[in-house]
Amino acid sequence: MSPNFRIAVRFLLSKKRSMLMSLAGIVLGVGLFIVAQANTTGFEKLFIKTVLGANGAVRVQDKFQETLTSIQIEQEETGRQFEFGRASGRKYRPGVEHADNVIESLYQFSNVLAASKVLRGAIDVSNNFKAEPAQLFGIEKDMHMLVSDLEEQIVFGSMLDFQRNPRGVLVGLALAERMMIEPGDSILFTVGDESHRVLVSGIYETGYRDIDRERIFIDINQARRILKRPHQTTYIQVSLFDVEKADDDRFLMESVVQHIVAPWQEREKVWLQVFQAIRISAMISLSSIIFISGLGMFSTLAIIVMEKTREIAILRSIGYSRRDVTHIFIWQGFIVTVVGILTGWLTGATLTLVASRLPIRIRGIFSTDTFVVDWSIWHYVIAGLIAFLFVMTASIIPSRRAAKLEPGDVIRGTSG
Repeated sequence: MSPNFRIAVRFLLSKKRSMLMSLAGIVLGVGLFIVAQANTTGFEKLFIKTVLGANGAVRVQDKFQETLTSIQIEQEETGRQFEFGRASGRKYRPGVEHADNVIESLYQFSNVLAASKVLRGAIDVSNNFKAEPAQLFGIEKDMHMLVSDLEEQIVFGSMLDFQRNPRGVLVGLALAERMMIEPGDSILFTVGDESHRVLVSGIYETGYRDIDRERIFIDINQARRILKRPHQTTYIQVSLFDVEKADDDRFLMESVVQHIVAPWQEREKVWLQVFQAIRISAMISLSSIIFISGLGMFSTLAIIVMEKTREIAILRSIGYSRRDVTHIFIWQGFIVTVVGILTGWLTGATLTLVASRLPIRIRGIFSTDTFVVDWSIWHYVIAGLIAFLFVMTASIIPSRRAAKLEPGDVIRGTSG
């Protein structure tokens, strides 16, 4: 243990109360920073999992065709005319044309895990209790399980019954509660002047209320018969091995299949921006606690410099250099910072564990009955770096002032 370190510890112990206040601020700031980031990131990841499980990583929809305009140019020397074509826009046709061919093309991409056709249409659903508007989603029952979490979202009834029964349907929990529907009930679909009776095989809950109160799933062949669209596909839902690459794969997919490709990052852009804003806001707010602790450290070290001028003068007179004096005060800041960060990490981990077990019921854009946390090492690294930057920066100014003290000035009483 170096003499500079031992002297730094003695100076710290002479201001125990002030140092403990600064230390407590660092611990509190680091701990709250970690738990806040763990919660916001956890809820964001749950939201992403929910939308991926309901809508897939990529949605292939509406066919497009580039429109060309021609420009005629006349060469002055020869009088010859040339005609050039250039892209001036796109024409769109709703739905997916030749869906089987499009799916075959999609499987050429190494990142594509599975693809499933979906037909969507508006219906009215009714029973003896009431009638409600809904959206009928015709799906390929087996393939859709590979591009969604629908099988895991069944809360009442049986997925096996749904797969075996051609007339079986899955109803969202919010819609089922409004209409008092249970598995085994018979309900009526009305499209135009025609009605079709189906059987409720199961009730699902994604947690995304807009989905749970309007989507009814049925076999795609039955949906085509009910909606009178015998060969149509509204969109193709695609799952990926690496969902983070959905936005990168988008443009190449569009050029190959000649349909609009909507990655989940684009579809949920607004909500992702909301989560990012909340995370940044929490980061700024809780960093201010660490910043205030840094100011407290600055104040404490400044007071030590004023109170220890005689000791500093003695150190300088027996051969300590300005660098040695600087190191003594930087050691003080370093000790408090390291202890504060380590204790803050432990506090953050404890608070995160406690938060993960707190009961809370959320239904809206996802479903959870407890606080959701994300255990990421980066939360601890960022919190530690912020604390180290603020507190160590605050320690430098008093240390430089202490190094400027001259023994002769202290003896004559003219230091400062």
